[in-house]
Amino acid sequence: MYRAIIKGLALACILTPLISAAHKPTDPPHQLYSEGNFQLENGSVIEDFNLSYTTQGTLNADKTNAILMVTAIGGNHHRIDYLIGPGKALDTNKYFVICTDAIGNGLTTSPSNSKSQPNVSFPEFNIRDMVNSQHELIMNHFGITKLVAVVGASMGGMQALQWAVSYPNTMQAVIPIIPLAKTPAWTTGVLEMLRQSIMTDPTYQGGKYEKPVEQGMKLWAGWLSGVIVRTPAYQDQLNPTPIAEIEYLKKVQDAGWKRMDANDWIWQSRAYDRHDVGLTKGFNGNTSAALKSIKAKTLILAGTGDLLNPESDAKTSANLIPGAKYIAINDRLPMGHLSGAGITEAENEVQNNAIKSFLSTLKY
Repeated sequence: MYRAIIKGLALACILTPLISAAHKPTDPPHQLYSEGNFQLENGSVIEDFNLSYTTQGTLNADKTNAILMVTAIGGNHHRIDYLIGPGKALDTNKYFVICTDAIGNGLTTSPSNSKSQPNVSFPEFNIRDMVNSQHELIMNHFGITKLVAVVGASMGGMQALQWAVSYPNTMQAVIPIIPLAKTPAWTTGVLEMLRQSIMTDPTYQGGKYEKPVEQGMKLWAGWLSGVIVRTPAYQDQLNPTPIAEIEYLKKVQDAGWKRMDANDWIWQSRAYDRHDVGLTKGFNGNTSAALKSIKAKTLILAGTGDLLNPESDAKTSANLIPGAKYIAINDRLPMGHLSGAGITEAENEVQNNAIKSFLSTLKY
């Protein structure tokens, strides 16, 4: 019975990529906030920088009901739609939810859409730069001085932790889902091999390609969405024979290779590599001290058996952050990183219930 249920989810997993759903005409409209020439931590500047975002719900008169959603690598503002809406954890009848697009995702200024710094001329950035750009939006555009919470999954969870370290007094709570406080060598190795899968395609042309990098991006889609975000146990339930697995991977590749520009993903993945909250000014590379400094109430949710963002990092973070609460999203059948992707009802229910209960303890 359980195998049949898992098999029935296979098509949904193909058609709902880890990174995000498509934007529909009925969804809240994209908006752009211009930040001019945006200074990066490494001294470079992104010229004519525009931050893409959407909003849902209504900001109250004293601007105290806002929640910031930050997105995953390759993701957009739809990344945690399974948590957003009336009656869900991020209830839009109660909260004003600001959903941002990270630098380099193809909606916010990126290698693929920059007119003055296209493709390989685009400066490299880090996760603190993403957070700083969002801080500009929250403080200067919306005039919000304190958020209810910052919420995100995967690279969004990494940004949420960075928010809590960089701007400790600007939110009541942070909710990092499948996060990392510091990217381990294993994850960098995975990302580097994914980058090489793209860059060794002759069509890539050193990043100055004129047509999509099809073969490289198909390898990228298969490795990332078809293998590394899952677990051996989950994959065995999904595809019990070698033929089934190979056919499934081909479907994942065909469905997913066009969903992101090659350079955009490579640039974001390099930011992912360099992530370490301990490198925040004042902590001298001490990741533990940075985590111990967090003042916001913290709920961390992680995927059992996660092969991309190992759950051990999330558990360590929860032990170091004062008063933090930790929840394993799925111990029943470990899905790994996919647990935080909005794929199955069971995992979505765990997250919605836990986050809703957690947010109910806050005042705004």
